[in-house]
Amino acid sequence: THVSQHGVRCVVSGASKGPRLDDGRLYRFRYGVELGLNHPKGTAKGSAGFQFSSDVDISLAWRNPENQDDQLLRVQISNFQIQNVAQRSRKNNIFHDTTTESILGREKLEALQRPFMLLWRMGKVRNLYTHKAEPMTVKNLKRGVASMLMMQLNSGKMIEADASGKCLVEYKATKDQVVRTKRMDSCKNQEIGFTTHSQVLGVSEKSTSVTVITLQDGFIKSAVAEETHVLSTNAHQTTAAKILSRQSLFLLEVASGPVEAAGKDAVSVVKSLDPKFFSVGVISEKGKSQCKGCPSLMDTWKAIRGQLEPKSLSKSSAPRSFLTLIQQLRKASKAEILKVLRNCSKTALPQLVDAVTSAQTASSLSAMLEFLDFSKADGMMLQERFLYACGFASHPTESMLQALLDISKGKIGSNDIKESVVIIMGALVQKLCRKGGCDLPTVIAVKEQLLAGPDSTQDEAEVQMYLLALKNSLLPEAIPLLARYAESETGAFSTIAITALQRYDPLLITSEVRQALNRVYHQNRRVYEKNVRAAAADVILSSSPSYMEVRNLLLSIGHLPHEMNKYMLSKVQDIMRFEMPASKLVQKAMEDMMIHNYDRFSKLGSSSAYSGFMTRGGDVVSTYSLDILYSGSGIMRRSIMNIFGQSNGALLHGLQVAIEAQGLESLIAATPDEGEEDLESFAGMSALLMDVQLRPVTFFKGYSDLMSKMFSMSGDPINVVKGLILLTDHSQVIPLQSGLRAAVEFQGGLGIDISGGMEFSLWYRESKTSVNNRGALVVVGNVTVDADFLSVSLEVSFDMEAALDFITTVQFSNYPFLVCMQMDKTTFPFRESVSKVEKLASGEPFTWQRSREQLVPGSEFPLHQENSNMCKKVFDSSW
Repeated sequence: THVSQHGVRCVVSGASKGPRLDDGRLYRFRYGVELGLNHPKGTAKGSAGFQFSSDVDISLAWRNPENQDDQLLRVQISNFQIQNVAQRSRKNNIFHDTTTESILGREKLEALQRPFMLLWRMGKVRNLYTHKAEPMTVKNLKRGVASMLMMQLNSGKMIEADASGKCLVEYKATKDQVVRTKRMDSCKNQEIGFTTHSQVLGVSEKSTSVTVITLQDGFIKSAVAEETHVLSTNAHQTTAAKILSRQSLFLLEVASGPVEAAGKDAVSVVKSLDPKFFSVGVISEKGKSQCKGCPSLMDTWKAIRGQLEPKSLSKSSAPRSFLTLIQQLRKASKAEILKVLRNCSKTALPQLVDAVTSAQTASSLSAMLEFLDFSKADGMMLQERFLYACGFASHPTESMLQALLDISKGKIGSNDIKESVVIIMGALVQKLCRKGGCDLPTVIAVKEQLLAGPDSTQDEAEVQMYLLALKNSLLPEAIPLLARYAESETGAFSTIAITALQRYDPLLITSEVRQALNRVYHQNRRVYEKNVRAAAADVILSSSPSYMEVRNLLLSIGHLPHEMNKYMLSKVQDIMRFEMPASKLVQKAMEDMMIHNYDRFSKLGSSSAYSGFMTRGGDVVSTYSLDILYSGSGIMRRSIMNIFGQSNGALLHGLQVAIEAQGLESLIAATPDEGEEDLESFAGMSALLMDVQLRPVTFFKGYSDLMSKMFSMSGDPINVVKGLILLTDHSQVIPLQSGLRAAVEFQGGLGIDISGGMEFSLWYRESKTSVNNRGALVVVGNVTVDADFLSVSLEVSFDMEAALDFITTVQFSNYPFLVCMQMDKTTFPFRESVSKVEKLASGEPFTWQRSREQLVPGSEFPLHQENSNMCKKVFDSSW
């Protein structure tokens, strides 16, 4: 934001408060623009960029006879030159053996050197007149010069427009200096961009813009402006880019110049000077982007499809190719997208569906809706991949939600898909509401459908579907309904409703809701299953409970079923050790010897709850928790693994894998626990990924299904989630005060493969559950300044591949049975790279690239000491 009064005499007298030019004088300035792109910690020598320099002549063309501060200025650029921003060897100098005309072309150079007019009132540029047919780049460069003429001679704040947009600007004026500072967070322009809804996965921007103008004998002696923009990924803040734009204007001389014209108003004077002059406004505009020799969508697909085969999903080449493909898909038409979808191998098609859906354009959505036929059950895998990609959408639109609503009302061949459509509609409602779209007509219609859903059907599967959709929606108005279902007689309803309540902001969990959860935990009205009671306790303890609630929970320990006693003890110890919000109340209650006594705190059992840090001290703090609850017979009842990411006070629920089993006591001739005598045999897994609850997967349901699978169980894991997810998605155009424009794109892709399994050996009286997570993450940030005849770009990226396994082995031949939990992270590579490119419309570009790799050592995440002791026994006994 550069305020300079190019050769302008500043007269402060009586009624006048604005700077003025003298008639018949020509003010000649030297004007410079410098642009550099670099890593924020890089040196000036390492910048990619360019600089322009020219002479700028300014003279008074007309002054309003009724208002001396209303002036029409004639401005002309000449002697325009382009060169490197940093020293380059001859081989690396893209400007070697070029002239200004060979770079710009004769037409652009002539247009640039053609005079233009500014309406200048009280030191502010109110309008800019130039030939309408001039190339957009030329108009924008002229706007950059005009922006240096923005000033005022007294201190104060005001909203004003220059090439970069409309911003709140603060002036500080002294006798011979004016400082113009832009409040960058207030700037508004016509650019359309988007960013990821999750702050943890998002991009931060810090910007400054200051112009210092010096005055001498009532003239501007100089004006120097500096504007910076630093963009960084919140997940890894060294993956960052800095844009530095400088402008300078120095008075060289004041000579005799043209005499001002006569006329009543500025417009008639402008037309009399040149009938082709046209008012174009001060804010820079978007030019037409032409891509010469760019690959087509089909060309890109053919080049990268090998990287998107299922076997490559947990390698970093998969998400990198996925991001490249999304960039191309966003420029493609519906017909081009359909052509690629119809010419794809069966094995790569699910990954292509991920990419097309993640592109989130009108063409890509329309192509997917035409390509998929939801009335047929045989396309279930692709249909679910489309739905999950909608659920993970970084900036979903109302039309995407409308498309799912239409699908839900039409014929759907698969019951699983019918459930997934509704569950994902809940996730889209949450994202659209978070962006302020809660009052959009489609959002209102879906909200009404979801809130009425659970009470509108007698079908258990449908009730669960609606409850899962509400769990995704996080609608505050769903809380009373969820509290009611928390007290349901059906265990599955209670579990979903209670785990849904756990996802809300604790401030929204009222005392009435906690009362319902306390009734469940303490079984005031009916007997509940252990896993339901344990879930209720989790929510109570994490929702700002009162002292009495905490005290009553602690007093219940010792009067619960064996394993639940042990689980609650472990939970309380975890709260204190990990210093969770309820820890102070727990500590206070423990001072009461009636609560904190040996009898209560020495209960045997194998259930446990444990939380720990995966990473600390970085840009994102990640934590994990493992909760496992057994039945009295030694069969696992519920196992939950959570991974959370926290950054700048924002929380992301990265992963939750819950495995539930019930009604298996008859297998080992054991007695079921209280309230669980009539439960149907069942085991299944439910996953929540990147804040989105997915459709649960059933391992077996019913005794006959269990028996058939028991004898055919190979121990092969069942796939829970597989695919490519667009995690980070940030796109914006930053109009610079110089008239140049920086296009910013940050995208992060995750290739993920999560599977889970359950093995059961009656012979060895042993069971094993496993959750295997394989993933590859790539984040790429690109900043490009394309001045049409010349472009520079900077790309920063990081990638990593990792595996995380969680295995629980249980030997239930004796009580207390032996349980060993293992959570292992493999050693994985972490790579960072930076590349810079400078290129002219023709000729060889200059490219520079650096990368580094480090190995992050593997580790077994610590769990409690009791677990370590048990693992030794399990592995000793299995020899």
